[in-house]
Amino acid sequence: MRQTPDRTSFNQLTMHLDAQIKLFLAGSPHAVVGASANRSKYGNKVLRAYLQNGRSVYPVHPSASTVEGMPAYPDLQSLPVPIYGVSVITPSTITEQIVEEAAALGIQHLWMQPGAESERAIEIAVSQQINVIGGTGCLLVAIGFQDI
Repeated sequence: MRQTPDRTSFNQLTMHLDAQIKLFLAGSPHAVVGASANRSKYGNKVLRAYLQNGRSVYPVHPSASTVEGMPAYPDLQSLPVPIYGVSVITPSTITEQIVEEAAALGIQHLWMQPGAESERAIEIAVSQQINVIGGTGCLLVAIGFQDI
């Protein structure tokens, strides 16, 4: 019987959460998959957190043309530049597809906001040796966010 590691073991087996967050934030640019034009949604708040902190970020949404006045892209493959890391704010059933797309593009850093993670999505990321934060920690807290 194959044993699946629990969230704690594969998030912190090789690195402490603080180190994972530091590594995730060390590079640029980032993409926000699940970016939303609705300012009350976390997909919008995460995008604005990057912007408030002067970070280069690209909104990704399958049907939005703009988010916060920025062009939005339907998927990671459509982005005009290589992406360092991805914040994922999608239903957990979609997150697995996002992880596979990110892995295919060579993206090495993923942060699944609470609620976006699934055991399978995290398992896929770990198998691809991606630095994955999932099920714990929130980008809004890590970099700071003011809902203005």
